[in-house]
Amino acid sequence: MAVVQLKRWNIALGSGQPLAVIAGINVLENLDLALTVGRQLQDITRDLGLPFMFKASFDKANRSSITSYRGPGLEDGLAMLAEVKRQLNVPIATDIHEPYQAEAVAAVADIVQIPAFLCRQTDLVVAAARATKAAGGWLHVKKAQFLAPWDCKNIITKAREAAPDLDIILCERGSSFGFNNLIVDMLGIGEMQRLGVPVTIDATHAVQLPGADPRTAGASTGGRREGVSIIAKAAVASGADGVFLEFHPDPDKALCDGPSCLPLDSAAGLLKTLKTVHEAVRG
Repeated sequence: MAVVQLKRWNIALGSGQPLAVIAGINVLENLDLALTVGRQLQDITRDLGLPFMFKASFDKANRSSITSYRGPGLEDGLAMLAEVKRQLNVPIATDIHEPYQAEAVAAVADIVQIPAFLCRQTDLVVAAARATKAAGGWLHVKKAQFLAPWDCKNIITKAREAAPDLDIILCERGSSFGFNNLIVDMLGIGEMQRLGVPVTIDATHAVQLPGADPRTAGASTGGRREGVSIIAKAAVASGADGVFLEFHPDPDKALCDGPSCLPLDSAAGLLKTLKTVHEAVRG
């Protein structure tokens, strides 16, 4: 079983390690919100003895509508993430969408994330792999909604051909069959781990209902918020090495993917439960 390490942060993720928590907000709205959510999650994970990495996107390029909020953009977003990193002294995770973004993002983010829809884009994977390796970070790749777990082998091979010995983590976030729903096959977690990499669960995006938000008559993504904790607990019980979760003080007012987002005041209870499940399974 695989383990990856962020030595500068004394954090490890994988076999025999504590449950890793990659969590934060869906997209950057403003610095105060990012610090508020990050600080509370940092306090919770510190009390639980769990490694924590703060996640937020500077741009959400895959939107249902051209009018949907996307975020502050690369320059302002990275400046905001750098400030969160400075004030909270935590590793940063964020996603990229274009090859030209790779070096700038890897200079700030310790975990560079490839979105699910883009995980087979060769130029993006190669650029992200090289920049992440040079910066000493992790490449976090979300399994595409259209890929079988074992087909992720080609992603790993491609990334390591570009950057040998690169630390890679795969992320399960459900499979789509084209009917406004995602299905998570928990057996896929073990299948991906057998490729020699740790695996996380993105329980937030696994409950998305693409193009099915009744508030906008289908012009934005809906979600089943009540399913996040169910999928997270099931995935950890199935052997996931880490969890990827998004929170907001008032999810219904979140500027992006509110229906899939958990209220911030639920974080402590959920993470405590996930730690207990992880220890029971690994014990």
